[in-house]
Amino acid sequence: MPASEFRHRSGGRNFSFSLANGDWFYFAGIWRPATNLWPEAYAILTIEANADISPYHDRQMAVLTRDQRLDWLDSLVPEKEILRPLPAESFQVKPLGTAPSQPRLAV
Repeated sequence: MPASEFRHRSGGRNFSFSLANGDWFYFAGIWRPATNLWPEAYAILTIEANADISPYHDRQMAVLTRDQRLDWLDSLVPEKEILRPLPAESFQVKPLGTAPSQPRLAV
């Protein structure tokens, strides 16, 4: 799943996490097609938090850089080599205000 940031609430405050270089990234996930007994399903995988995220949470979504995405989709690299925390200082962390980030829609 492509993304430019993710958000997390910690200690009563909201934070935004994006790559420090400003690039897009991907969340590693798994998908299962529907069967007669079960609907289609998918999940985003989690891993140990890297040094940038660990002050806020002990886990994080598995982030893949753009150059890793095809390795993941095509199973070219073993899972244990690609599902690792990114190096320290890979993420830019921004505190967010307490107001909702999106205005409410009038209906």
